[in-house]
Amino acid sequence: MKLVKNYLYNAWYQIFVIIVPLITTPYISRVLGSYGVGVNAYTSSIAQFFVIFAGLGINLYGNREIAYVQHGKEKLSQLFWEIELLRLIAVLIGCAIFGTYLLTNPKYEMALLLQGGLIISTGLDISWLFMGQEDFKRIVLKNAIVKIVSVILILIFVRHATDLNRYIFIISGSTLIGNLTLWSPLRHLVSPVPVSSLKIWRHLKPALLLLIPQIASQIYLVLNKTMLGQMAGITATGFFDNSDKIIKLILSLVTATGTVMLPRVAATFNQGNQKKVVAYLYNTFDFVTALSVPLFLGIAAIASGVAPFFLGSDFTGIDKIIMLESPVILIIAWSNVLGVQYLLPTKQNKCYTISVIIGAVVNISCNIPLISLMGTGGACVATVIAELSIMVFQLWCVRSEVQIRTLFNGNWKYWLSGLIMFGFIYSITTHVTVTIPILIGEILLGIVTYTLGLLVLHAPINTKVWQLLASKK
Repeated sequence: MKLVKNYLYNAWYQIFVIIVPLITTPYISRVLGSYGVGVNAYTSSIAQFFVIFAGLGINLYGNREIAYVQHGKEKLSQLFWEIELLRLIAVLIGCAIFGTYLLTNPKYEMALLLQGGLIISTGLDISWLFMGQEDFKRIVLKNAIVKIVSVILILIFVRHATDLNRYIFIISGSTLIGNLTLWSPLRHLVSPVPVSSLKIWRHLKPALLLLIPQIASQIYLVLNKTMLGQMAGITATGFFDNSDKIIKLILSLVTATGTVMLPRVAATFNQGNQKKVVAYLYNTFDFVTALSVPLFLGIAAIASGVAPFFLGSDFTGIDKIIMLESPVILIIAWSNVLGVQYLLPTKQNKCYTISVIIGAVVNISCNIPLISLMGTGGACVATVIAELSIMVFQLWCVRSEVQIRTLFNGNWKYWLSGLIMFGFIYSITTHVTVTIPILIGEILLGIVTYTLGLLVLHAPINTKVWQLLASKK
């Protein structure tokens, strides 16, 4: 039941994260305009490279390593201080390199400087400790409070197109303060350790091995915006950024399982129970398929009506961009299960790293011709192809450990139910003017249509839901 509670905490937070942009994204899109949104996206993409370096792969590595020791306070304390000190050293180096970059690149200097606050925040982020201990309630509550405060500050202080720097400062500052709040309960979880006993460098190599895929992943996630800014202009970057935000917010509902399952699978693997590890893989793969199919088809169905209403006239035409990018919801959901929930906790870092590097290479290779031919749409298509290449390679990696056919068993029932829902909702969207009541009605109608389809077709997820409900009684 702890797994279910942790997922519900994360799912609740991801729903909350989706609701927040319903307030901020339309507001910011209208206040800052496509140019202001583009500058924020462009400078943020640059700062994120330094954030990834400063993070040193610790969020994944620390999460997994804490899960291995989990409840032994002495070992836990030693491990925590070694990993955190290593990250702080990386942050200092990252800040120095970022400062050098600012001196040699004065364009958007103030925006970049403010974005740099995220690098400092990375050093104070110890959420990996709580994730490894499967204490998700604390993280969720902290993040929710920070989000609420940041929304209030944005609505109060960001009123004109000239307030771009204020907006960046609020986002960066709230992240920093949020990370600081996690340190208050630390004294109850870990004890002081003599500095002379810390062996921080033993964590450098394994952390770097997890940093490599994160850098590669950041390349193809952020490089889309950077290349669009260079090849198609800042406004095109703003279009892609808003589309990507909508897609990734919806995707976060699915990838919440990865955050929950990584420490659980790592602990189970450490106990030598490979059979249970594989069982976790089958169950979560089926669950994320059942959830992501209607999510990606649903956003594609309502995009043409929601996008202009949600983002404003400055982003007319973005609905086509959203529809092109929407398949990544399903593809990333699958690769999240295979990579984050299986390969990483079972210490198959090499396969995971190679898969992400393949995605980065494919993305760059596709970006150049596709952006030239299709502009923003080309970046979306390149993203879909890159994510698909990652997922296919990961399937190839696990082919000898799991039955691929079992992973996809019964998937056609989700697809059929989803496609019926898509046709129904899309036909409504294209014939009405979307308002908030109509949007809510379409979402509810989509949920009912898809659920009925699953019940009629006796989809595999039905059995798992009934078993879960029976276990609660």
